[in-house]
Amino acid sequence: MRYHIDTIPVWDAMKLDGECLLCALERKTELGEAERYLGASVMEPDTRVQVNEKGFCRHHHAMLYGMSNRLGHALMLESHMIETRERTEKIYKKLEKAAGTLKETGLAGRLGGKAKGADAAVRESIEELDRMTGSCLMCETIEENMERYLHTFLHLYRNDSDFRSRLAAGKGLCLPHMGRLLKAAAKELAPKELGELITMLTRVEKQNMDRMQEDISWFIKKFDYRYEKESWGNSKDAVERTVNKVRGWCVGKEPNPED
Repeated sequence: MRYHIDTIPVWDAMKLDGECLLCALERKTELGEAERYLGASVMEPDTRVQVNEKGFCRHHHAMLYGMSNRLGHALMLESHMIETRERTEKIYKKLEKAAGTLKETGLAGRLGGKAKGADAAVRESIEELDRMTGSCLMCETIEENMERYLHTFLHLYRNDSDFRSRLAAGKGLCLPHMGRLLKAAAKELAPKELGELITMLTRVEKQNMDRMQEDISWFIKKFDYRYEKESWGNSKDAVERTVNKVRGWCVGKEPNPED
C-alpha cells in the first residue's frame, strides 16, 4: 500500500529523536539522489535528458564532486556541456548582434527602434542565462519528495495518536521546516485541527528553543576559567545544533546516524 510505504520514512525520522525530523528526511533524500545520479542512472536516457536540460546548482555540484566518483560526474558533465554550448551559442549570437547595433548608436539615438530592439535582445539573453543557471534537477526532485513527506506527516498527525504523542514530546522542528509545515497544514487541515497543531507546535518549539539557549550560553561559559572544571553537559555541540535549529541542517553530525 502506497500510504504505508510513504509513512515508513516519516516514522523512522520521528524515532531518531533529532532536532528536526524533516531535516533528517530532506538530507536522506538528498544523499540518495546524489548516489543515484552518480550510479547506473547516469546512463539512462531519460535521466541524461533531464540532466542535460536542467543541470545542478553549485551546492549539488560540490556535493557530487565530494563523493569521489569523478567518472560518473564527468559523464553527466560531458553531455550537459554539449547542450549548454548549443544553448549559449544562440544566446551569444543574439548578444553579438545587439552589441553591434548598440556600438553604432549614439546617446541621442538610444530611443530609436533599432536601439530599443537591441536593448530588448540583451534583456532576453540575460533572462535566458538566468533560467539556465538557476535550475537544478536535484533541488526539484528533493522538493517533490518533501511535498509528499509533508502530506504524509499531516496524515499521520490526523490519524495516528502515537505519532501525535511523539511529536508533542519531541524536540520540534527547525524554523524553516516549522514554517513550511504550517503552510502545508493551513491548506490541508480543518480549522480546529490547524489550531490544535499550532498550539502543540508552538509549545514544543518554545520549550526546545529555551533548551538550546541554555546550551549555547553554557558552551560560552565553558571558555571562562571559572567554569573550567564544570561538566559540559549537553553543550559540546551547541553551536552546530543552534545553527541547524534556526536555519535547517547544514553543519555538524548527519541528522541520520546511519549516514
